[in-house]
Amino acid sequence: MRWLIDHNGSLVCKWALMCILGAFMTACGTGIELTEHVGEKEVKKAIEHATNQSMVTLEAYVDSVPAWRQGKLFKVTDNQARLLFARSHDYDIDTVDLAGKMLSYEGYDTGGIYDNRSTVNLLFKDTNTGNTYVYRTGKTIDEFRSGFSIPMLIDMDMVNHIGRQVAGKDYYIRTAIWYDRQSEQMRDGRHFIKVHVDSVLPGNAVMPLRVLFTTDDTREKAMVWMSDNGSTMHGRDFDALFAAADPHLSYPAISDANWELITNAKVVEGMTKEECRLALGSPKRINEIPEQSGMREYWYYDGGAYLFFVDGLLRQFRR
Repeated sequence: MRWLIDHNGSLVCKWALMCILGAFMTACGTGIELTEHVGEKEVKKAIEHATNQSMVTLEAYVDSVPAWRQGKLFKVTDNQARLLFARSHDYDIDTVDLAGKMLSYEGYDTGGIYDNRSTVNLLFKDTNTGNTYVYRTGKTIDEFRSGFSIPMLIDMDMVNHIGRQVAGKDYYIRTAIWYDRQSEQMRDGRHFIKVHVDSVLPGNAVMPLRVLFTTDDTREKAMVWMSDNGSTMHGRDFDALFAAADPHLSYPAISDANWELITNAKVVEGMTKEECRLALGSPKRINEIPEQSGMREYWYYDGGAYLFFVDGLLRQFRR
């Protein structure tokens, strides 16, 4: 113990001892929460583990151009899609209005020659006007792979494939960012609550799917935008938006009162870092300030919001 009270090393050693004791006491209180210095990574891993435990695994949608059947439907999300198609003597492509229309796949021909290769032209018929549109792919038939898509066209078979798996079932929604079904405007929602998936519909050029749901408790109706599970936007996959099991069961140390705040994306003084992360998500930046009296942290979020912690407990916040 002489070294612990040595003048040159006393402050460092006392602080280290304090961190160890603080970690032990805090862990006893929540089962997971530790100070940033000794266990923030462990906290994050524990949250990710709990998330993985309730993941929803959907059957992948596998399709490719050679397997497309005649009559396969695609919904056009944007009028600019007309610029994708070759010009025709039958109509003026510059004045064609395609937004919201359904196009029926009519097969393909290999009329194009590019780089000494016989390339595929996909043929689509407007189900309203009967116009036939030609999409020049620049690919040979052997070059197509599963996952091939045409910008601003949503494959209705993909929409129906996902809808058959999730519509009519109950899940727990992970995101508090909801959208109005009619106006499609963003609105405040709640996360980690039970919802019933009503249907899956085609979305827009960025997010090809809309998931319509009804909350189990208040019967609110809303929707979320979703990727097609085959894109690189994994943060908007179904398993990133919905959980199969009640997330609260993974955090038995969190009181019902605090869990209610978490579902409404709210925090109060005295919450642990784990509870704040669940309520607001991970911060963009963390500043740690070790002091003789304890570990202080600032969590910074977009828009100027921040949280201030002392020894792992929330002491001040601004939203």
